[in-house]
Parts: sequence; C-alpha cells; structure tokens
Amino acid sequence: MASIFSFLLIAVFMAASANDVEHFPGESWDKAVEPEDLGFSSVELALAREYSETIATAAVVIVSEGMIVDEWGQVDTKYMTHSIRKSFLSALYGNYLADGTIPMEASMEELGIDDEPPLTQMERTATVRDLLKSRSGIYHDALYESQRMKDLKPTGLIVTPGTHWYYNNWDFNASGTIFMELTGKDIFEAIEEEIARPIGMEQFEAADGWYVTGEESIHPAYPFAVNARDLARFGLLMLRNGRWKDQQVIPEEWVYESTRYHSDATLYEADGYGYMWWVARDFNKYPHYPEVDVPDGAYSARGAGGHHMVIFPDDDLIIVHRVDTYEPGNRVSDEEFGTLLRMILEARK
Repeated sequence: MASIFSFLLIAVFMAASANDVEHFPGESWDKAVEPEDLGFSSVELALAREYSETIATAAVVIVSEGMIVDEWGQVDTKYMTHSIRKSFLSALYGNYLADGTIPMEASMEELGIDDEPPLTQMERTATVRDLLKSRSGIYHDALYESQRMKDLKPTGLIVTPGTHWYYNNWDFNASGTIFMELTGKDIFEAIEEEIARPIGMEQFEAADGWYVTGEESIHPAYPFAVNARDLARFGLLMLRNGRWKDQQVIPEEWVYESTRYHSDATLYEADGYGYMWWVARDFNKYPHYPEVDVPDGAYSARGAGGHHMVIFPDDDLIIVHRVDTYEPGNRVSDEEFGTLLRMILEARK
C-alpha cells in the first residue's frame, strides 16, 4: 500500500511539474489555434480589434503563457521605440551592476561625467542610482526631449540629488554615456548581443539604432526601431524574471529591483516609476493608464505617440501596442490606449 501511495504522489508531482513548465517561442512564435485555448474570448477580442481600427493603432500583439493569443496589424514592421529605449538600457545595466563594472553609488564627479555648461558641485554628487531612478536633480537641457518634458522641467529648482523625481532625458541620456564608457560597448551592439540574440529576436540588429546629437547636450539619445513581435519577446524575458529557457539573460534581482515602485509619478499624471520602467501603484493619485484598472505588480515601457508594452506578471500576460509614428501626426492618446487595454483585459475570462 505504501509503495502504491508513493507512486501516486510521484505521479501527481510529475503532472503538476509538467503543467508548470514555462513556454518560450522558438525561431518563431507559437500561436493559439483559438484565443479560447488560452482563456480569451475571440468575440471580445474582435471588438477590441474593431476599436483599434478607429484610432491610429498600427499593431497589437497579445501574449499569454508564452504563446500569442491574438495579433493584428503590421506586427513585423519595425517602428520607432521612442522612450521604450530607456527600458532596454535599464535591462542592459543588470549584468554590469551585478559584476561591479558599473558602480551604482558612483557619483558624476567620480565618473568624470559633465556637460556644457558644466554641472554644479551639487549636481556632481548625483549617483548612477539617481540617474536610473530619474532623480538626479540635474535639470540641464537634454537631447530628444518632447515639448511636454521641456514644459515640466523644474528649471531653476535646486534640489539634493536623489530627493526629487522628474522624468528627465538628461538622466536617461547620461546613463547611456556611462554605460558606453564603463563597458566599452556600443548600446545597440549590446542590445543585439546580450538581449536580441539570446531570446531569438527575429529581426532586430544593431543597425536598427542611431544616436541623436546636438547642441543641447554632449550626451546623445539612443533611439532604435523594433517590431511588435520582437518587442513582445523582450516583454516575455522580463516576465520570466530575466530568464530565457535555461539562460539567465538579466539578473533576476535586477528585474525585480528595476520594475518595482520607487517614485511617485504624479508630476506626469501617472502612478509610479522604477528604474526606467513605469510601475502600477493603486494608492497613488493617478492610474497607470486612464480608462482601465491596472493591478499592482504590473509595469510598462512607453514611447511617445502611443507605443506601449505592458507586463502583467501575476497573469502571465504581455500586451504590445505600436503606432506608425514615422507618419507625421499619427498618435494614440493614453485615454485611447487605456480603452483598448481595458477591452483586451475584459476579453480574458
């Protein structure tokens, strides 16, 4: 009797383990035969798709349990990332913070990071951590800023680094300079070698990126283009805590640290911010997106014009939304995307 009982326990454990195996795409994505196979209503997803056709949506990819639930639009077209670039840089930082190549508490003065006009003595005390959190207190002109960023910049405000959050392209661009100087690597080559290849991105290559330079600052911006399916692979990498199959691509500890709540983002009419990721936080003044309830623990990467990658760890779910922002005037507002996101989430049974 004991041996039969032991056998049954082993059988149950093996069955449970088989059900717990995490799915990853191979050379191409696996797709559900019907959305219902992954717990979604095909009828309600059709309604979401119809709504997206009334706004400037170019592509949508929905991934659950490592498989595509549904997708539509130009999912293989490489569109601009805009500020989604920052979340990629945050991910790249993980291994170099872990091995000490980039010291988190090093100051701008210690690293020799400056600008024109020069930083003040107080600004020189800002650390790498402050920049990654967008809390440097360095409010110099920066490249690739939107008009909204310029309007909200606290010009003339003098604060101790680390004490005030502002969505600051100076921080993000200088973080790119620090990455290149301390690792000796080009950002786009690093994305290709350290993220795109290990997770099997189908189209991304280093040549898809370029540097934006100008008189505003010596620190360039680093935008690139990527398609919706490859962006969803990056989302799955984050969802799987930095692991792709049997390879730890990004340290698990950094995935957790970078995507948890560190700052109130009320200044930008948003809820929370981590290390170059937007973080859902229920009790803050504003929602993660208007028109939809996004639970605590979810986080997103966002780019101007309506580019979004939203990750729901508790639901094993990723939603990618793209807009053809090469076309002047093309834009999906946060309210429009929030409505679409709500419709997709409501399709999940």
